[in-house]
Amino acid sequence: MDAKVTLSFDANIIDKAKNYAESQGISLSRLTEILLRKATHGGYREIEDIPIASWVTTLSEGESEYITPRKRKDTKKEYYNSKK
Repeated sequence: MDAKVTLSFDANIIDKAKNYAESQGISLSRLTEILLRKATHGGYREIEDIPIASWVTTLSEGESEYITPRKRKDTKKEYYNSKK
């Protein structure tokens, strides 16, 4: 069962997180859920103990590069060309 929550974040973090989630083909909600699941199912005593991948640090602190996902049309064309 899904539940809705309202969270507040720095606008720059949200923009970077949205771009990252889109590049991974998931929603920002799904990305947040994945991170919260890691935090709550690991039995960690302190937040610093959570083994979050380096991309989270980059996302929150460093430069972010937006990569446009491949278009369906291009994927389809690539598939048909590989069958020739």
